[in-house]
Amino acid sequence: MTNEQDGQFLTLHEFVKSAKMRLNPMIWDYLVGASETETTMRRNRLSLDTIALRPRVLRDVSKIDTSGSFLGKPLRLPVLLAPVGSLQSFEAGGGATAAKAIENFGAGMMLSSVSDPGLEAVREVAPKGCLVFQLYVRGDDTFVDSYARRAIEAGYDAFAITVDTAVYSRRERDIAKRFVKYWRAETTGMNYQAALSWKDIARFKKVHKIPLILKGIGTVEDAKIAIEHGVDVIYVSNHGGRQLDHGLGAMDVLGEIVDAVKGRARIVVDGGFSRGSDIVKAVAMGADAVGIGRLYCYALAAGGERAVVRMLEILEDEVRSAMGLVGVTELKQLNRSYLSANARAVNDTHVHSAYPLLNLDDPGYGGR
Repeated sequence: MTNEQDGQFLTLHEFVKSAKMRLNPMIWDYLVGASETETTMRRNRLSLDTIALRPRVLRDVSKIDTSGSFLGKPLRLPVLLAPVGSLQSFEAGGGATAAKAIENFGAGMMLSSVSDPGLEAVREVAPKGCLVFQLYVRGDDTFVDSYARRAIEAGYDAFAITVDTAVYSRRERDIAKRFVKYWRAETTGMNYQAALSWKDIARFKKVHKIPLILKGIGTVEDAKIAIEHGVDVIYVSNHGGRQLDHGLGAMDVLGEIVDAVKGRARIVVDGGFSRGSDIVKAVAMGADAVGIGRLYCYALAAGGERAVVRMLEILEDEVRSAMGLVGVTELKQLNRSYLSANARAVNDTHVHSAYPLLNLDDPGYGGR
C-alpha cells in the first residue's frame, strides 16, 4: 500500500497535530518558537498571506508538470528541506531519515552541521539525492576547509554557509522554560561566526570549487555583494524568524533581491512556507527553489521517513492544484503577472495560520 493510499495523513495540518501529540513540550516549543516577540516569524506568514493569486482561465491545464531543478539536478518538486539543527530530537534517525525521504520522493535537502548523524552517514543513505551541506562556522579556516573537503569527498551538490547568526538570538520560549540545551550548545565557538566577513567568502571561493550558497541574505545590498564574490546561490532567509526580531518577512524582500541579482545566481527562499500555494507564489516572484523548515520537522516527528514523503506528496498535490487554477502547466510559466500584492490577510497571523482548521487543543481533531 502506498503512502497516498493508506489514508494516515490527508492534509498538511494533520502532521502538525501528530507532532504536537508526540513531542516533548520543550522540543515542541523549540520547533515552533522564534526570537523575542516573534514578530519576524509572524511577518513571514503575513508577507505570504498578503499576496493574492491572479487566475487565468480557459487554458488547457489537463497535463501539469510540477517539477523543477536545482544546480543541475532534476527535482520532482522545487523544494529543499531547509537546514534544521538537532533533527534527531524529532526522530531518532535525524538527518539520515530526512535524506532517505527526499531521495525516495525526489526533492532536495540541506543538512545542518548541528544535526546528527553527520554528513558522510547522511550521504551514504541517500547516494543519489540532491544534498547540500550547511555549515555554522565554529572554528578557523582549517575548520571550514575540513568540512568543505568532507562535503566534496562525500559528493554533496553544494556547500552552504549560514550568515545571519553573528550574534545568537534570545528565543524566549526556550529561555523562559529554562530549556537551555540547544541555545547554549549552539553558542559554542560563536566568536568565529561573529568574526565572519566577506573576505572569508572570497577565500572560500578561491580555495574550493564546490558551488557556494550563502544562507541568510535579507537585503539587496548584501545580495549584490554576494554576486560580486561569485556566490552561486543567494538564499533569502531570516532564519524562520529565529534570529533578528522585527525584520521583514521573506516574501517582502524576495522580489527586490531577484531584481538585483538579475539571473547571475540561483535564488532560494524560506520563511513560513507551509502550503503549495506558497511555493507557487515564490516561484512566480522569481525563486528557483523553496526551503521548507518547520513543516518537514512536523512530518518527521509524526512518522519518520514515510510521513515526510507523504507530506511532500500532499504539498505536490497542492502545487498542482494551484498551478491548474491559475492557468499554467509548468512552473517556468509563472511570473509576477499571476500575483497581486497588498491583499488583506483574513486569518490572525501566527506560526500555524496557514492551517485554519488546525485545533491543537482538541485531542480528537486535526490528525492522529
